[in-house]
Amino acid sequence: MTDDLDRLFERLVSVLADDAPGRLAVPFPAAEVYERLVPYRSNRSILKVATHQDYEMAVLRLLAGERGYAALEPAEVRDALQREAGESNPDTGLFRQFPDAVLSLNRLAAERFLRGDRAYAPPPPPPLPPPLESAEAADREEDHTEKPPLAGAAFELAEQSETPRQCPYCGETLPGSRKVNFCPQCGQPPSGELRCPACGGEMDVGWRYCVSCGRATGFE
Repeated sequence: MTDDLDRLFERLVSVLADDAPGRLAVPFPAAEVYERLVPYRSNRSILKVATHQDYEMAVLRLLAGERGYAALEPAEVRDALQREAGESNPDTGLFRQFPDAVLSLNRLAAERFLRGDRAYAPPPPPPLPPPLESAEAADREEDHTEKPPLAGAAFELAEQSETPRQCPYCGETLPGSRKVNFCPQCGQPPSGELRCPACGGEMDVGWRYCVSCGRATGFE
């Protein structure tokens, strides 16, 4: 079941994807969401919001980073919106005080939506491994049963089933005849974890410099 936030994200992704190739990877002023890209007046029926306040609440949740759909900079503005969104009686239009804040969409979530995946929100953290005793018992039970393929093999098969495959960061086509750990064009892993080309530290879409080593990322 989707709610106002999901529908707002879907509409925003659709508009940006129709605007220009690669538009989803380019950060933009947050004010464009409610002023130009998905304004209330022309999108009320599509978003299925009952009131203008419901629309503002969906925008507030999106800009606050709920469900990992987007990241807002500067961080202090994002934190302020997160606090307000969690209030019992929030000021739903607080985001209008920060029109110059910059928004970056989660490109992986956007790509999942465009592919028609039923679940396109960022996946939750993987579960912790079972205790040693439980793992040993499970191994004994599986001795006489067919074991499922390894996660890496499943990922490889899933990758091979997509024709053509594209790098989620630079959009270039990936080789289809072999397992791909890194994009040959931009050097990023197609698994969806954006890494610094210099030190390998984790990064977010839209960062021009690595927060770990300070090196330029080469991404626009």
